[in-house]
Amino acid sequence: MRRIALTGGIATGKSYVRARFEALGLPAADADAIVHELLREADVVARVSARFGPAVLDPAGVVDRRALGRLVFGDAAARAGLEGILHPLVYQRVARWMASQRRAGTRAALADIPLLFETGHEHDFDVVVVAACDPAEQVRRAVARDGSSEEAVRARLAAQWPIGEKVARADHVIRTDGPFEETDRQVEALYRVLVA
Repeated sequence: MRRIALTGGIATGKSYVRARFEALGLPAADADAIVHELLREADVVARVSARFGPAVLDPAGVVDRRALGRLVFGDAAARAGLEGILHPLVYQRVARWMASQRRAGTRAALADIPLLFETGHEHDFDVVVVAACDPAEQVRRAVARDGSSEEAVRARLAAQWPIGEKVARADHVIRTDGPFEETDRQVEALYRVLVA
């Protein structure tokens, strides 16, 4: 089975690209969705609370992702602490999911992992696809999508590798600067290559 990783940066259109691959029949796992699940699990909530204090929990005792994000995106040591809790668990779940796809006889499966290169896990996969657009477009999209300030978006971008470096290391690149139809054409062409 061909193990495909999809990565990119904030607001590069990665989720759209993943959805297009899924629509074509390529099974996909989403690392962000796995993180959301983990942050609702009691043992992970306890570890996050122990590391960052009760201020990162909402009144119901659930991790307040916005509060946690404000804390970790402004502090490299805090971000590393959170990543130390979450990343091993995310990769364990992705590996289990990939194994289940292999057992099911799937020819190719994709994992959407935003921080693939940053975590050094690109070698866990047979193919790395990067969704990319101009960095100024990333900022524009993220501000419009999240309602965040440009400063907050730039802080989040600073926590990731520059998109140009990811593009340079990719096996395949899907450019998302243009209209959706152009992205769709690139995805469809690459899908045929990946499942051949």
